[in-house]
Amino acid sequence: MAEVEPRLFPWPEAGLRARLRADLADFQVREELPFLPSGSGSHCWLEIEKRGLNTEQVAQRLARLAGVAARDVGFAGLKDRWAVARQVFTVPVGADKTCTWASLNDENLQILSQRRHDKKLRRGVLRGNHFHLVLREVVGDQALWEERLTAVAQEGFPNYFGEQRFGHGNIDKAGRLLAGASRGMGRHERGLLWSAARSVLFNMVLAARVRQGGWSQLLPGDVVQLDGSHSHFRAEDEELPTLVERAAAWDLHPTGPLPGRGGIRPGGAALQVEEGALAAWRGGAALPESGLHWAQCLAAQGLDAGRRPLRVRPQGLTWTWPDAATLELDFFLPAGSFATVLVETLLGQ
Repeated sequence: MAEVEPRLFPWPEAGLRARLRADLADFQVREELPFLPSGSGSHCWLEIEKRGLNTEQVAQRLARLAGVAARDVGFAGLKDRWAVARQVFTVPVGADKTCTWASLNDENLQILSQRRHDKKLRRGVLRGNHFHLVLREVVGDQALWEERLTAVAQEGFPNYFGEQRFGHGNIDKAGRLLAGASRGMGRHERGLLWSAARSVLFNMVLAARVRQGGWSQLLPGDVVQLDGSHSHFRAEDEELPTLVERAAAWDLHPTGPLPGRGGIRPGGAALQVEEGALAAWRGGAALPESGLHWAQCLAAQGLDAGRRPLRVRPQGLTWTWPDAATLELDFFLPAGSFATVLVETLLGQ
């Protein structure tokens, strides 16, 4: 089986332990979109709270009630099944048609509000997510917990893809897809597997940077991303001192690869680390080749290359201790970053 968990963290294990998701309500997430509903149009804009359901299951319920295809139901991103999650869906129902959305309400799904909107909500149109986490059965020196929480608030944490991205055996399935065995796979499944393959390769590069202690600092030749945007450029040697200062101010970030065709390639020391990490990784039985070969296959299947910041800093991180064995965390993360990785960073594992 291909390696799925190549993650390393900047702090070693130090006896800190905690239990997350002892109850669904211990993991709460609320998405933040960059705009509000238009107030008119042929789509219903529904804010929904779900428990124990994944996003696609909710979309299917909405589609059945509205009499439309599930693919026509819009949402900005996938939310964890094992959580209490609030997110927006859009459903095309016609400008004059009404639906009895409240008939869907049960212990796992609640319609919180409904408005009108003029178009389908597209994937990726998401500013980020607000989280409320409850860690139970907390073990370890409280002063060390406080020290690490303060460090994460100030210095951020490695922006790994969390284990949710990989599913059960998805890396091996991705190997079969990249090897050409795509018969019977629908478009949605192929997309999930491509995403899993790119994610594990990114994680390998980030783990190599953590191992070398340079996950949060710029290396010569790094491809950097401006904070709050998708603008990228390569850090050339003559610009490096200025860019290092800007990175220290969190104005820009070093990035790792989301392999595909085209895009900006790193150079210098950054390229050496990136290619070395990919060359060292081997896929599973279906495609037992290096990460460099996997990257070539992703490009050959038509995926465009992208970049992802190696680090992320939670906004508004606060914490309270209801009792000595319970720790509550509140924070905001930009779209695509994982709250579970923040917790793993605190634990050092």
